[in-house]
Amino acid sequence: MNFTPAGEPTRPLDQPRLDLAVITEMVAPGARVLDVGCGDGSLLQLLAQKKGVDGRGVELSQRGVNECVAKGLSVIQGDADTDLCDYPDDGFDYVILSQTLQATRRPRAALANMLRIGRRAIVSFPNFGYWRVRAQLSLTGRMPVTGHLRYRWHDTPNIHLCTIRDFVELVDELGAHIERGAALDRAGAPIRFNAPWWVWNLFGEQAVFLLERGGKRA
Repeated sequence: MNFTPAGEPTRPLDQPRLDLAVITEMVAPGARVLDVGCGDGSLLQLLAQKKGVDGRGVELSQRGVNECVAKGLSVIQGDADTDLCDYPDDGFDYVILSQTLQATRRPRAALANMLRIGRRAIVSFPNFGYWRVRAQLSLTGRMPVTGHLRYRWHDTPNIHLCTIRDFVELVDELGAHIERGAALDRAGAPIRFNAPWWVWNLFGEQAVFLLERGGKRA
């Protein structure tokens, strides 16, 4: 594996982002998928290739929409904060929000809409409780910059950073159930599922959760 000058590992050009590979494993073949904040369409393309999904996308930036359309993907321009309310109940099997929840203005409302629109929701996000983040903030007194939190405080699109523990508590508040989850360490290795939540919260650099409506976390 290669590394950036700052010491963060980089991916080979033909290797998908780690959380995208985990998300793909969570999606059933042939499912109807809505990817919210789909960026350049990398996940939709991967899901089409690996799982044969019927995929749709919503992306805020015109550049992202153009890149998706150039790849032959069905993507429209839209905002997770304002446009999800226009989608009907149970319109998709999965609604996905990858590395975007922390950039929404109303994360709770966005997640509630995802659970209404899709039979299941998949969310990935950087963990602000990760030990390196805590250490940078504690030792330097400055907002941390890491491989998954690459922006400085004054130019970041992230406005609602959270920890894994914060997210799990929000899922409980919404009355949803965590069907599957994965916390990935700095090397991309998953932390075992039955580890205590504080282990996930301390050593997981990012997390991916598959959610289902109704019920409570076990």
